[in-house]
Amino acid sequence: MEDPVTITREANIAIVEVNNPPVNAASHAVRLGLQLNVKEAEADPAVEAILICCAGRTFIAGADIKEFGKPPQDPSLPDLVNQIEACTKPVVVAIHGTALGGGLEVAMGGHYRVALASAKMGLPEVNLGILPGAGGTQRLPRLIPVAKAAELITSAGMISAKEGHELGLIDRLDEGDDPRAAGLAYAKDLLAEGAGPRRTSDNEAKDTDAVDFDALRTKVKKSARGIMAPVKALEAVEGATTMPFAEGLKNERALFTELLESDQRAALIHAFFAERSVAKVKEIEGVAPRPTDKIGVVGGGTMGAGIATSALLAGIDVTLAERDDDAAAKARATVEKNLAGAVKRGKLAQAKHDAILENAFRITTDYADFGDRDLVIEAVFESMEVKREVFGQLDAVCKPGAVLATNTSYLDINEIAAATKRPGDVLGLHFFSPAHVMKLLEVVVADQTDPAVTATGFALGKKMKKIAVRAGVCDGFIGNRILSHYQKANFATVLAGASPFDVDRALTNFGLAMGPFAVSDLAGLDIGWANRKRLAETRDPRETYAAFADKLCEQGNFGRKTGKGFYIYEEGEKPVPNPEVEEIVAAERAEKGITPRTISDEEIVDRYMAAMINEAARVVGDGIAQRPSDVDVVLLNGYGFPRWRGGPMHYADTVGLAKVLNDIGVLQKEDDFLWQPAPLLKQLVEEDRNFASLNG
Repeated sequence: MEDPVTITREANIAIVEVNNPPVNAASHAVRLGLQLNVKEAEADPAVEAILICCAGRTFIAGADIKEFGKPPQDPSLPDLVNQIEACTKPVVVAIHGTALGGGLEVAMGGHYRVALASAKMGLPEVNLGILPGAGGTQRLPRLIPVAKAAELITSAGMISAKEGHELGLIDRLDEGDDPRAAGLAYAKDLLAEGAGPRRTSDNEAKDTDAVDFDALRTKVKKSARGIMAPVKALEAVEGATTMPFAEGLKNERALFTELLESDQRAALIHAFFAERSVAKVKEIEGVAPRPTDKIGVVGGGTMGAGIATSALLAGIDVTLAERDDDAAAKARATVEKNLAGAVKRGKLAQAKHDAILENAFRITTDYADFGDRDLVIEAVFESMEVKREVFGQLDAVCKPGAVLATNTSYLDINEIAAATKRPGDVLGLHFFSPAHVMKLLEVVVADQTDPAVTATGFALGKKMKKIAVRAGVCDGFIGNRILSHYQKANFATVLAGASPFDVDRALTNFGLAMGPFAVSDLAGLDIGWANRKRLAETRDPRETYAAFADKLCEQGNFGRKTGKGFYIYEEGEKPVPNPEVEEIVAAERAEKGITPRTISDEEIVDRYMAAMINEAARVVGDGIAQRPSDVDVVLLNGYGFPRWRGGPMHYADTVGLAKVLNDIGVLQKEDDFLWQPAPLLKQLVEEDRNFASLNG
């Protein structure tokens, strides 16, 4: 293997260049190479300045993820950055692409920074449950205003080179595309000026009087929602304003180590790797996907319009079909509104927006217009009869080899595929609403789905910047199947004595973005009601069926859309509990002969997690999900599970599978049918193994 760091000389300037594709990660070999080559350049009397730059498409874009969890090797990144800063000759750093995490810390260890105008930079460590641990929390507030440094570090935000230049992080902007040339030009100018080393550590923190750390702490705690890293990172930044540099570094390291050893860091690292492993699907290894340049969408409601918007933003040509002209006009308006929102948020340039609407998007009422489409996604009413009719029509008009996809949330895709003469071309693409915002995509593989079609689903997901997870066919696939089970458990918790509002409070305190009953109100109570009615004929007579949500629906209370559900919604007011709910629940308890008892928040969480983990174990055991970490990815990205807990399967491993199995055993005394332990869970406990052992 070639040395990832080389040194060359141009006149009196030593050029230390990193070439560690694809992203020049700060691996051990890179750190060692930088250390040795900077040392060599400093010792060479013919060298008057040192330039650090990178080959390829980016500057150092962070740590080497292959080294995560392994014993550290010298030189450590903090020692390397300190060595660069202590250099007795001026060190220029040339930035292009992205300078992230340890890469930006290396740049701040340099004495002068030049960046290509197209470059971006940031310190995203809090996303992994840690903080910048190589002086980032100490140097950034000495280069830019403390308030902005705190915001960037605690939010894992990125800034452009232009903004970095305005703030003082970047000394010179270069409009070219050659970082090496830009760095050399800057180094020559500095030498001509007689400039020497200029160490960031010699600076005082900038604009400290403008920062109220107490107010900032309150703000960060609120936005962090239980994640420790942003709060600890702010503590480290505050240290830069109250301590000498060397003490601030020690404080930063102590806080970094505390986070490194925390359960949250382990959970966030698990989530990071889990999201990178979901695309590893054996059946599509080496299989070429079919084209996805032109797609069709059937149905222009909230979901169909969201799918169309997501595809358009990904540069895909879209034809959307609706049943009549009025519905078509409404669908177009929805897509146009979504795209306008993307412009407003800075995600889409106005010129690109105009070009999309003029050239890449059209509405039709005739399925024949799908004749040139590579893939068509159906997003119509959740009815098997309706979907089979749609697929029969698509089968007749779509070209050979076109992929026919359904966005169904629950229905049997094998039965939908049977409505066509090409079941091998059919799969599920289950988007989550709003589809142009939510990242999760379940790629549902039916019995006869061709591997190339599965590969196409993943390729489309990647193009649309979704996190695609393979799922097998069952009622609800991965996410909604697990959801239906833990919803039943939440209903059982309410019948046993908790109120829906107790459940929501306990679970938001646990870390959910919203409580499950508030989520039901947001989605529309009629959706769950329709699904329960769909399953009524096949419901096991042993199930204790909770009917209080149905009663709300029978009264016309569907949640936010009607102004009343589990909560009451009034314009401009915070939602408040609907007092009628307690009366409906009390009547149902009396009808069923249930004497309510007090249920603690801890028990509410244990019941919720036991139900989720147990059904997830069945999903893995049945082969619906490839691996436990895939379940974690689904719950993290589609169902609001707190990322800092790593997902339900990681959480189960953290608390211990024996505890989860014991909780289920205790709950069996209350309801033997609902609380049947999953065979896989029992097996793993018997073998003293965890879910992580199945991730491969």
